[in-house]
Amino acid sequence: MPKMKSISGAKKRLDFTGTGKLKRKHAYKSHILTKKSIKRKRNLTYSATVDKSDEKRVKKMLAC
Repeated sequence: MPKMKSISGAKKRLDFTGTGKLKRKHAYKSHILTKKSIKRKRNLTYSATVDKSDEKRVKKMLAC
């Protein structure tokens, strides 16, 4: 049986924390930033963790 290939886009966008959780970036921070408040943009800067319900699917994307 051949090896599972990981999805290249997921490799570039996701990372593991020290405890093994998946770290991700927030959406809506790339363009049309003039109408968004400074507070909203600042809060989108920080990373977040992948939700527990999506973790299994995302780990499959990374082939781990």
